[in-house]
Amino acid sequence: MTSAARVLVPLAEGFEEVEAVTIIDLLRRAEIEVVTAGLQSRRVTGNHGITLEADTTLDAALAAAAPAFDMIALPGGLPGARHLQSDARLIAALQAAIAQGACAAAICAAPIALAAAGLLEGRRATSFPGFLDAAVIPGLELSEAPVVRDGQVITSRGPGTAMDFALALIEQLAGSEVRERVEVRLQRPG
Repeated sequence: MTSAARVLVPLAEGFEEVEAVTIIDLLRRAEIEVVTAGLQSRRVTGNHGITLEADTTLDAALAAAAPAFDMIALPGGLPGARHLQSDARLIAALQAAIAQGACAAAICAAPIALAAAGLLEGRRATSFPGFLDAAVIPGLELSEAPVVRDGQVITSRGPGTAMDFALALIEQLAGSEVRERVEVRLQRPG
Protein backbone atom coordinates (compact mmCIF):
# COMPACT_ATOMS: atom_id res chain seq x y z
CA MET A 1 0.00 0.00 0.00
CA THR A 2 1.07 3.59 -0.40
CA SER A 3 1.00 6.58 1.93
CA ALA A 4 -2.29 7.56 0.23
CA ALA A 5 -3.96 5.00 2.50
CA ARG A 6 -7.13 5.88 4.43
CA VAL A 7 -7.71 4.81 8.03
CA LEU A 8 -10.89 4.95 10.09
CA VAL A 9 -10.36 5.48 13.84
CA PRO A 10 -13.68 5.04 15.68
CA LEU A 11 -13.90 6.82 19.03
CA ALA A 12 -16.27 5.50 21.69
CA GLU A 13 -17.07 7.13 25.01
CA GLY A 14 -14.39 6.01 27.47
CA PHE A 15 -11.62 5.49 24.88
CA GLU A 16 -7.97 5.45 26.01
CA GLU A 17 -6.65 8.90 25.13
CA VAL A 18 -2.94 7.98 24.83
CA GLU A 19 -3.76 5.24 22.35
CA ALA A 20 -6.19 7.26 20.24
CA VAL A 21 -4.03 10.36 19.96
CA THR A 22 -0.86 8.36 19.29
CA ILE A 23 -2.52 6.43 16.45
CA ILE A 24 -4.02 9.57 14.91
CA ASP A 25 -0.90 11.70 15.31
CA LEU A 26 1.67 9.22 14.03
CA LEU A 27 -0.42 8.14 11.04
CA ARG A 28 -0.94 11.77 10.05
CA ARG A 29 2.82 12.40 10.40
CA ALA A 30 3.20 9.60 7.84
CA GLU A 31 0.77 11.48 5.55
CA ILE A 32 -1.82 8.77 5.90
CA GLU A 33 -5.38 10.06 5.77
CA VAL A 34 -7.05 9.47 9.12
CA VAL A 35 -10.79 9.88 9.62
CA THR A 36 -11.85 9.96 13.27
CA ALA A 37 -15.47 9.05 13.89
CA GLY A 38 -17.48 9.23 17.10
CA LEU A 39 -19.85 6.32 17.59
CA GLN A 40 -22.74 8.61 18.56
CA SER A 41 -21.57 12.21 18.11
CA ARG A 42 -18.46 14.13 17.13
CA ARG A 43 -17.62 15.08 20.73
CA VAL A 44 -16.27 12.04 22.57
CA THR A 45 -14.81 11.91 26.06
CA GLY A 46 -12.05 9.46 26.95
CA ASN A 47 -11.69 7.44 30.12
CA HIS A 48 -9.49 10.12 31.72
CA GLY A 49 -11.89 12.98 31.04
CA ILE A 50 -10.22 14.36 27.90
CA THR A 51 -12.75 15.29 25.21
CA LEU A 52 -11.85 15.10 21.53
CA GLU A 53 -13.86 16.33 18.59
CA ALA A 54 -13.93 13.66 15.91
CA ASP A 55 -13.91 14.53 12.22
CA THR A 56 -17.35 12.98 11.79
CA THR A 57 -19.73 10.38 13.18
CA LEU A 58 -19.47 6.66 12.47
CA ASP A 59 -22.68 6.68 10.42
CA ALA A 60 -21.40 9.52 8.24
CA ALA A 61 -17.95 7.96 7.85
CA LEU A 62 -19.37 4.61 6.78
CA ALA A 63 -21.87 6.24 4.42
CA ALA A 64 -19.13 8.32 2.77
CA ALA A 65 -16.46 5.61 2.66
CA ALA A 66 -15.47 6.18 -0.94
CA PRO A 67 -12.73 5.35 -1.51
CA ALA A 68 -12.87 2.53 1.00
CA PHE A 69 -10.78 2.53 4.16
CA ASP A 70 -7.55 0.55 4.01
CA MET A 71 -7.65 -0.02 7.76
CA ILE A 72 -9.90 0.35 10.76
CA ALA A 73 -7.80 1.06 13.87
CA LEU A 74 -9.40 0.77 17.31
CA PRO A 75 -8.06 2.47 20.43
CA GLY A 76 -8.84 0.63 23.66
CA GLY A 77 -9.79 1.90 27.09
CA LEU A 78 -12.83 1.16 29.19
CA PRO A 79 -15.69 1.43 28.74
CA GLY A 80 -14.71 2.47 25.19
CA ALA A 81 -13.67 -1.00 24.05
CA ARG A 82 -16.95 -2.47 25.32
CA HIS A 83 -18.87 0.15 23.31
CA LEU A 84 -16.86 -0.81 20.20
CA GLN A 85 -17.49 -4.51 20.88
CA SER A 86 -21.27 -4.02 21.08
CA ASP A 87 -21.67 -1.69 18.08
CA ALA A 88 -23.23 -3.72 15.25
CA ARG A 89 -22.29 -1.10 12.64
CA LEU A 90 -18.63 -1.33 13.59
CA ILE A 91 -18.64 -5.13 13.73
CA ALA A 92 -20.10 -5.24 10.21
CA ALA A 93 -17.54 -2.67 8.99
CA LEU A 94 -14.66 -4.71 10.43
CA GLN A 95 -15.93 -7.89 8.76
CA ALA A 96 -16.38 -6.08 5.44
CA ALA A 97 -12.90 -4.52 5.68
CA ILE A 98 -11.23 -7.90 6.09
CA ALA A 99 -13.37 -9.45 3.33
CA GLN A 100 -12.28 -6.64 0.99
CA GLY A 101 -8.57 -7.10 1.77
CA ALA A 102 -8.22 -4.18 4.18
CA CYS A 103 -6.70 -4.39 7.66
CA ALA A 104 -8.15 -4.31 11.16
CA ALA A 105 -6.08 -3.16 14.11
CA ALA A 106 -6.82 -2.89 17.83
CA ILE A 107 -4.90 -2.08 20.98
CA CYS A 108 -5.40 -2.68 24.71
CA ALA A 109 -8.95 -3.93 25.40
CA ALA A 110 -10.17 -3.18 21.85
CA PRO A 111 -9.19 -6.59 20.42
CA ILE A 112 -12.45 -7.75 22.03
CA ALA A 113 -14.21 -5.96 19.17
CA LEU A 114 -12.12 -7.93 16.67
CA ALA A 115 -13.10 -11.11 18.53
CA ALA A 116 -16.78 -10.10 18.39
CA ALA A 117 -16.40 -9.74 14.62
CA GLY A 118 -14.88 -13.23 14.40
CA LEU A 119 -11.58 -11.85 13.17
CA LEU A 120 -9.30 -13.49 15.75
CA GLU A 121 -10.29 -17.11 15.13
CA GLY A 122 -7.24 -19.08 14.06
CA ARG A 123 -4.94 -16.08 14.52
CA ARG A 124 -2.11 -14.99 16.76
CA ALA A 125 -2.98 -11.83 18.73
CA THR A 126 -2.34 -9.86 21.90
CA SER A 127 -4.30 -7.48 24.13
CA PHE A 128 -4.28 -5.94 27.57
CA PRO A 129 -4.01 -8.95 29.92
CA GLY A 130 -7.32 -10.67 30.59
CA PHE A 131 -9.36 -9.38 27.66
CA LEU A 132 -8.86 -12.23 25.21
CA ASP A 133 -9.46 -15.86 26.13
CA ALA A 134 -7.94 -18.55 23.91
CA ALA A 135 -10.36 -21.06 25.44
CA VAL A 136 -13.31 -19.10 24.06
CA ILE A 137 -11.94 -17.99 20.66
CA PRO A 138 -11.32 -21.00 18.39
CA GLY A 139 -7.70 -21.28 17.32
CA LEU A 140 -6.56 -18.07 18.99
CA GLU A 141 -2.89 -18.09 19.94
CA LEU A 142 -2.34 -15.46 22.63
CA SER A 143 0.98 -13.62 22.68
CA GLU A 144 2.61 -11.27 25.17
CA ALA A 145 4.49 -9.43 22.42
CA PRO A 146 3.99 -5.64 22.36
CA VAL A 147 2.58 -5.77 18.82
CA VAL A 148 1.38 -8.82 16.88
CA ARG A 149 0.67 -8.84 13.15
CA ASP A 150 -1.12 -11.86 11.72
CA GLY A 151 -2.08 -11.26 8.13
CA GLN A 152 -4.57 -8.39 7.92
CA VAL A 153 -4.95 -8.13 11.72
CA ILE A 154 -2.64 -6.13 14.01
CA THR A 155 -3.04 -6.08 17.81
CA SER A 156 -1.17 -4.49 20.70
CA ARG A 157 -1.15 -4.51 24.52
CA GLY A 158 -1.85 -1.06 25.93
CA PRO A 159 -0.90 2.60 26.37
CA GLY A 160 2.78 1.74 26.85
CA THR A 161 2.89 0.04 23.44
CA ALA A 162 0.87 2.70 21.59
CA MET A 163 3.86 4.17 19.77
CA ASP A 164 5.11 0.74 18.65
CA PHE A 165 1.56 -0.08 17.53
CA ALA A 166 1.15 3.13 15.52
CA LEU A 167 4.55 2.61 13.88
CA ALA A 168 3.54 -0.94 12.92
CA LEU A 169 0.37 0.46 11.35
CA ILE A 170 2.47 2.93 9.34
CA GLU A 171 4.72 0.13 8.15
CA GLN A 172 1.72 -1.96 7.12
CA LEU A 173 0.12 0.90 5.21
CA ALA A 174 3.08 2.84 3.80
CA GLY A 175 6.15 0.64 4.11
CA SER A 176 9.28 0.47 6.23
CA GLU A 177 10.90 3.60 4.74
CA VAL A 178 7.97 5.79 5.82
CA ARG A 179 7.94 4.13 9.25
CA GLU A 180 11.67 4.85 9.65
CA ARG A 181 11.21 8.48 8.51
CA VAL A 182 8.50 9.04 11.11
CA GLU A 183 10.27 7.12 13.87
CA VAL A 184 13.61 8.92 13.50
CA ARG A 185 11.89 12.29 14.02
CA LEU A 186 10.35 11.05 17.28
CA GLN A 187 13.78 10.80 18.94
CA ARG A 188 12.99 7.46 20.53
CA PRO A 189 15.83 5.99 22.57
CA GLY A 190 17.75 3.28 20.72
